[in-house]
Amino acid sequence: MSEFEETKEALLARHKKEQRDLVARTTGMRKQASKKTRKRVRKQIEELEKELKRRQAEELEKFEVEHGEVDQNSEGVQEATKGETVTPEMLLAQLEIEEKEKREEIAKEEAAKKQKQDQQKVPHKHRNRQRERLERRKAEMKKQEEQARKEAANMPSAKEVEEQAIKKLCEEQNLVPHEITPDGHCLFASIADQLKTRQKVDMSVKELRAKAADYIKANEEVFQPFLFDQNTNSMQNVEEYANKVENTALWGGDIEILALSKIFDSPVRILMAGRKPMVVNEEGQQPELKIVYYQHKLGLGEHYNSLRDADGEEKKDEWNE
Repeated sequence: MSEFEETKEALLARHKKEQRDLVARTTGMRKQASKKTRKRVRKQIEELEKELKRRQAEELEKFEVEHGEVDQNSEGVQEATKGETVTPEMLLAQLEIEEKEKREEIAKEEAAKKQKQDQQKVPHKHRNRQRERLERRKAEMKKQEEQARKEAANMPSAKEVEEQAIKKLCEEQNLVPHEITPDGHCLFASIADQLKTRQKVDMSVKELRAKAADYIKANEEVFQPFLFDQNTNSMQNVEEYANKVENTALWGGDIEILALSKIFDSPVRILMAGRKPMVVNEEGQQPELKIVYYQHKLGLGEHYNSLRDADGEEKKDEWNE
C-alpha cells in the first residue's frame, strides 16, 4: 500500500464525519418543517440517510476488496458498521426535535382551550386529560434525554481508546514510548532520538529539517503530487514547501518520513491505534527506526513519539508516568 493513500482508519473517520454532518443537516430540516411539509421532509431525510449508508458501504467494500480484507464475515461487518451510526449525540438531536413538536402541540391545545373558555365564559377550569398526558410524555422525554447525556459522559474518550490500543501494541513488541515535546518538531525529534538510539548517529532537529528539505527539492517529481493545497485548490510550489520544512516549525508527516527514510537508508516503522504498523522504505539497509503516531493524544492535534526497546522495570515506569 502507498504511504499516502487513504487508510482504513481515515476512511472510517471520514464516514463518521459524514454521518455527523448528515445528522446536523437533517436536524435543521426537521426543525424548519411545518405540519404540512413534515411528511415530505421525513421522506427526504430517509432518502438522504439511505443514500449515505449505501455509498459508505460501497466505499468500505471497495477498500476491503482492494486490500484483501473481504471474507465470509464481511456481511456481518457491514451490519455492525450500520449500527455505529446510532450514537448518544444522534439520540439527543432526535429527542430535541420531538420535544419541540410536543411543545408546539401543547401550545395549540392551550390556545384552543382558552378561546373556548372565553367564548363560554366558564368561571372555572376543567381537568385537561390531554394536557396531562402530554406533560407526562414531556417528563419522560426529559428523563430519556438525561439518560442519554449520562451514557455519553460515561463513554471512553477517543484519547483513552487510542492510548490503550497503543499500549497493547507496544507491549506486544517490547517497546515503550519516549516522550517528545509537542512543539511542531515532534516528528524530527522522534527520528533524531531513533538515529541516536539505534544507529549511534547524532543529528539535531535543525539538521534533519535541512536534510529533508534538500531531499524534497532534489526529488521534486516524487513529492509534487502530494503537495496539493486544499485551501487554494492548487499545487504547492516544491521549493516554497521545502523552505518551510527547513526554516519553520511546520508539522512533519508522511512526506518528511519518506524523505528521511531514504536519506538514512532505513525502514521507518510507524505504530498507530486501530491498524497494523506501517513501514516506510522497507528496502532500507540500515537498522529500522520506530516511532508512534497519536491522533488524539493532545488537544492541539496529532503527535509523534519515539519508540525505544523496553525491559521489565523501564517499560513499567514509562507507562506509569
